[in-house]
Amino acid sequence: MATTTQTVTATQARLSTQPKLPAPSETKLPKIQKIPTFTDKYEQRKWEKSQMAAAFRIFAKLGFCDGVAGHMSLRDPVNPELFWINPYAKHFSQINVSDLVLVNEEGEIQEPTKYTVSKAGFIIHSVLHQMRPDINVAVHLHSPYGRAWSAFGRPIEMLVQDSCYFYDDLSVYEGFGGTVLAKEEGMNLSKALGPKNKNIILQNHGIMSCGTTVGEAAGFFIALERACQTQLLIEAAAASGVPKKYIPREEAEYSKRYDYTQENTYMSFQPEYQCMVAETNGSFLQ
Repeated sequence: MATTTQTVTATQARLSTQPKLPAPSETKLPKIQKIPTFTDKYEQRKWEKSQMAAAFRIFAKLGFCDGVAGHMSLRDPVNPELFWINPYAKHFSQINVSDLVLVNEEGEIQEPTKYTVSKAGFIIHSVLHQMRPDINVAVHLHSPYGRAWSAFGRPIEMLVQDSCYFYDDLSVYEGFGGTVLAKEEGMNLSKALGPKNKNIILQNHGIMSCGTTVGEAAGFFIALERACQTQLLIEAAAASGVPKKYIPREEAEYSKRYDYTQENTYMSFQPEYQCMVAETNGSFLQ
């Protein structure tokens, strides 16, 4: 009996009858530098931490805060063997740059702080940063639609344009082992993510997104949460007999390659950041 993934793949293959798609057209629009570059690692740390504090406030605004659940980590640009993580039991909407906690791979806090960090969050992120040196940022929150869709243990399907964010860039971890309190479970999760993907659905748990910058990881997470919401809506309609129309494989690959890139995913988060600066007068930067 064919699996859901095999069925979707076969359907997409049958639908891919269009001729080879052309490369994007060149225009005279001015080019902008999307992701900042730094020669000073301390300036890079300051910039990344400001993006990180804003991201938590944006997550709260979007309804992703759920008690003490949820965490984001940032590999320290100055000392890559350390990482920053959010303080335990502090509401996302109240997090400032100065609240972020710096820890090493053993869980030892590196700077004076009144906070501790989530044990489960520490285990997930410390193992992930060790196993995937290309990942600088990881986000895992108990968002409502990602959590609901995770109960199916299935990837999202290529059904709408924004699903193409996750074409060939989404894993599923099927081995839910309870709350992550042992290093082995963190390793299992990281292995399921694989050597190249930046997004994963954690069966019966939720979703996680990663990136090279806070903006990329946060942009991915918001997009994946919305993709899960869209999938749930489509599944509800399909249950009454409305057929799904899949995006053909070539078109999905084209969209991922040229539009849903690392830089554009980062840029998708920047309007949210700018809005948060304006709404708070930058108060979270302290």
